[in-house]
Amino acid sequence: MHAAVRAVMLAMVLGGLAGCATNPVTGKREFSLVSSDQELAMGREGHQAVLSEYGVYNDARLAAYVDSIGQALAKRSQLPNLQWHFTVIDDPTVNAFALPGGYIYITRGIMAHLNSEAQIAGVLGHEIGHVTARHSARQVTQQQLAGLGLGLASVFSQTFQRYSGVAQQALGLMLLKYGRDDENQADGLGIDYATAAGWDPREIPATYHMLAGISARSGQRLPTYLSTHPDPGDREARTTALATQAAHGKTGLLVRARSYLAKLENVVYGDDPRQGYFEGDRFYHPELDFEMSLPAGWKKQNSRAAVLAQQPQDRAVMQFTLANTEGLAPAAYVQNLVSAGKIASAQGASESVGGYASWIGRLIVQNQDGSQGTMFAAFIQRSREQTFQILARTATVGDADEGAIRASARSFRSLADPARRTPQPDRVAIVTVVQPGPFESGITKFGPLAIDVAEESLLNNVDPGENVLKGQALKIVRPGSKR
Repeated sequence: MHAAVRAVMLAMVLGGLAGCATNPVTGKREFSLVSSDQELAMGREGHQAVLSEYGVYNDARLAAYVDSIGQALAKRSQLPNLQWHFTVIDDPTVNAFALPGGYIYITRGIMAHLNSEAQIAGVLGHEIGHVTARHSARQVTQQQLAGLGLGLASVFSQTFQRYSGVAQQALGLMLLKYGRDDENQADGLGIDYATAAGWDPREIPATYHMLAGISARSGQRLPTYLSTHPDPGDREARTTALATQAAHGKTGLLVRARSYLAKLENVVYGDDPRQGYFEGDRFYHPELDFEMSLPAGWKKQNSRAAVLAQQPQDRAVMQFTLANTEGLAPAAYVQNLVSAGKIASAQGASESVGGYASWIGRLIVQNQDGSQGTMFAAFIQRSREQTFQILARTATVGDADEGAIRASARSFRSLADPARRTPQPDRVAIVTVVQPGPFESGITKFGPLAIDVAEESLLNNVDPGENVLKGQALKIVRPGSKR
């Protein structure tokens, strides 16, 4: 055994963390560095971080619907008495994930791509299986035994630094890939739970067909669900065999396709411009009522919690967020950071940005290796309750990249065009086929559409040339507007 592994194990044993636990699914005792209580703590603290990072989709009706399905499945699991939580995340990606302790998340993005209640039962059941089989606990144990840990630098973005260590660890688990054995076990458990709760498991394999179609589409990014749930290539075939066996001899199993589609009426599709959007290098945020320019040609990303921009050669990165200044003016807030020992020192000055009191300069911070580093910072106060913060690092203090970041900070202002305060997102609509024929020609009769025919076919899990029937319900995406 390597010295690093022995040291990790010794530390865990001395800390009372290592031991054997019974796996709820297999009933077998297995070595684990994570106790059940620790799983609950990771889920509880990680849940708050997930909500802050990604946001809850604001539809109480849809939330109750998903929770009712999830709770029915959980009652058939090996942990029926665990306090389970099912949350619809306001995110356009095709994704579902779980945190230890019974916290299950499904995005509005994947919900829009599913086509029956039985399919959503399969997705939720799969995630429940990851929890009941303690796959996350196993990953933590394996990472720590390998001497890797789940450290901030090696597993997840610096965006998560503001959360507690336990919450950071939980968020890091979201980015780890499950192995083939864990995925196969979760597939089987999801089918078992769905069948036991009364849904038809034979609907589930079509989910993997849809996911494969999205990942294969030219120019499309691999769906997040497949990036963290690697598909070995045979999951559709494997789940078809499992589902057929599970359904054998059973009658009255539920599909509920039409009623599921009805639940999707008016659901937001794709990025929601109300949460911010880019036009070239200009960023607009209607709900927070501001706009600003980002450095030309930089890679950009917007999330509910932060706007990120990165220089193409990775020489510099900047992050734009809200800061909790407890009502202090920008200059006073910076001085408070120094007095509290959170930074070593600061060099900058107060100025007005967009008509608001601001402070722009550099912070001297302590690096993890004990050395000191310099970070560009800007704080722009809109009110006592709202201060915006820009933090950035560049390869060299005072270089051209820092100049571009400084110019970006000074471009901040309230929205100049009132029409930009009320954009409308693209939304799902349910239509009924009037005349049978090929999907490709029929879908265009319901235009205008916000997405192309290829994406519409993926959304409905049909091939473009496949015939659709009179009376068949289909999903289309109606275009919104940004101004």
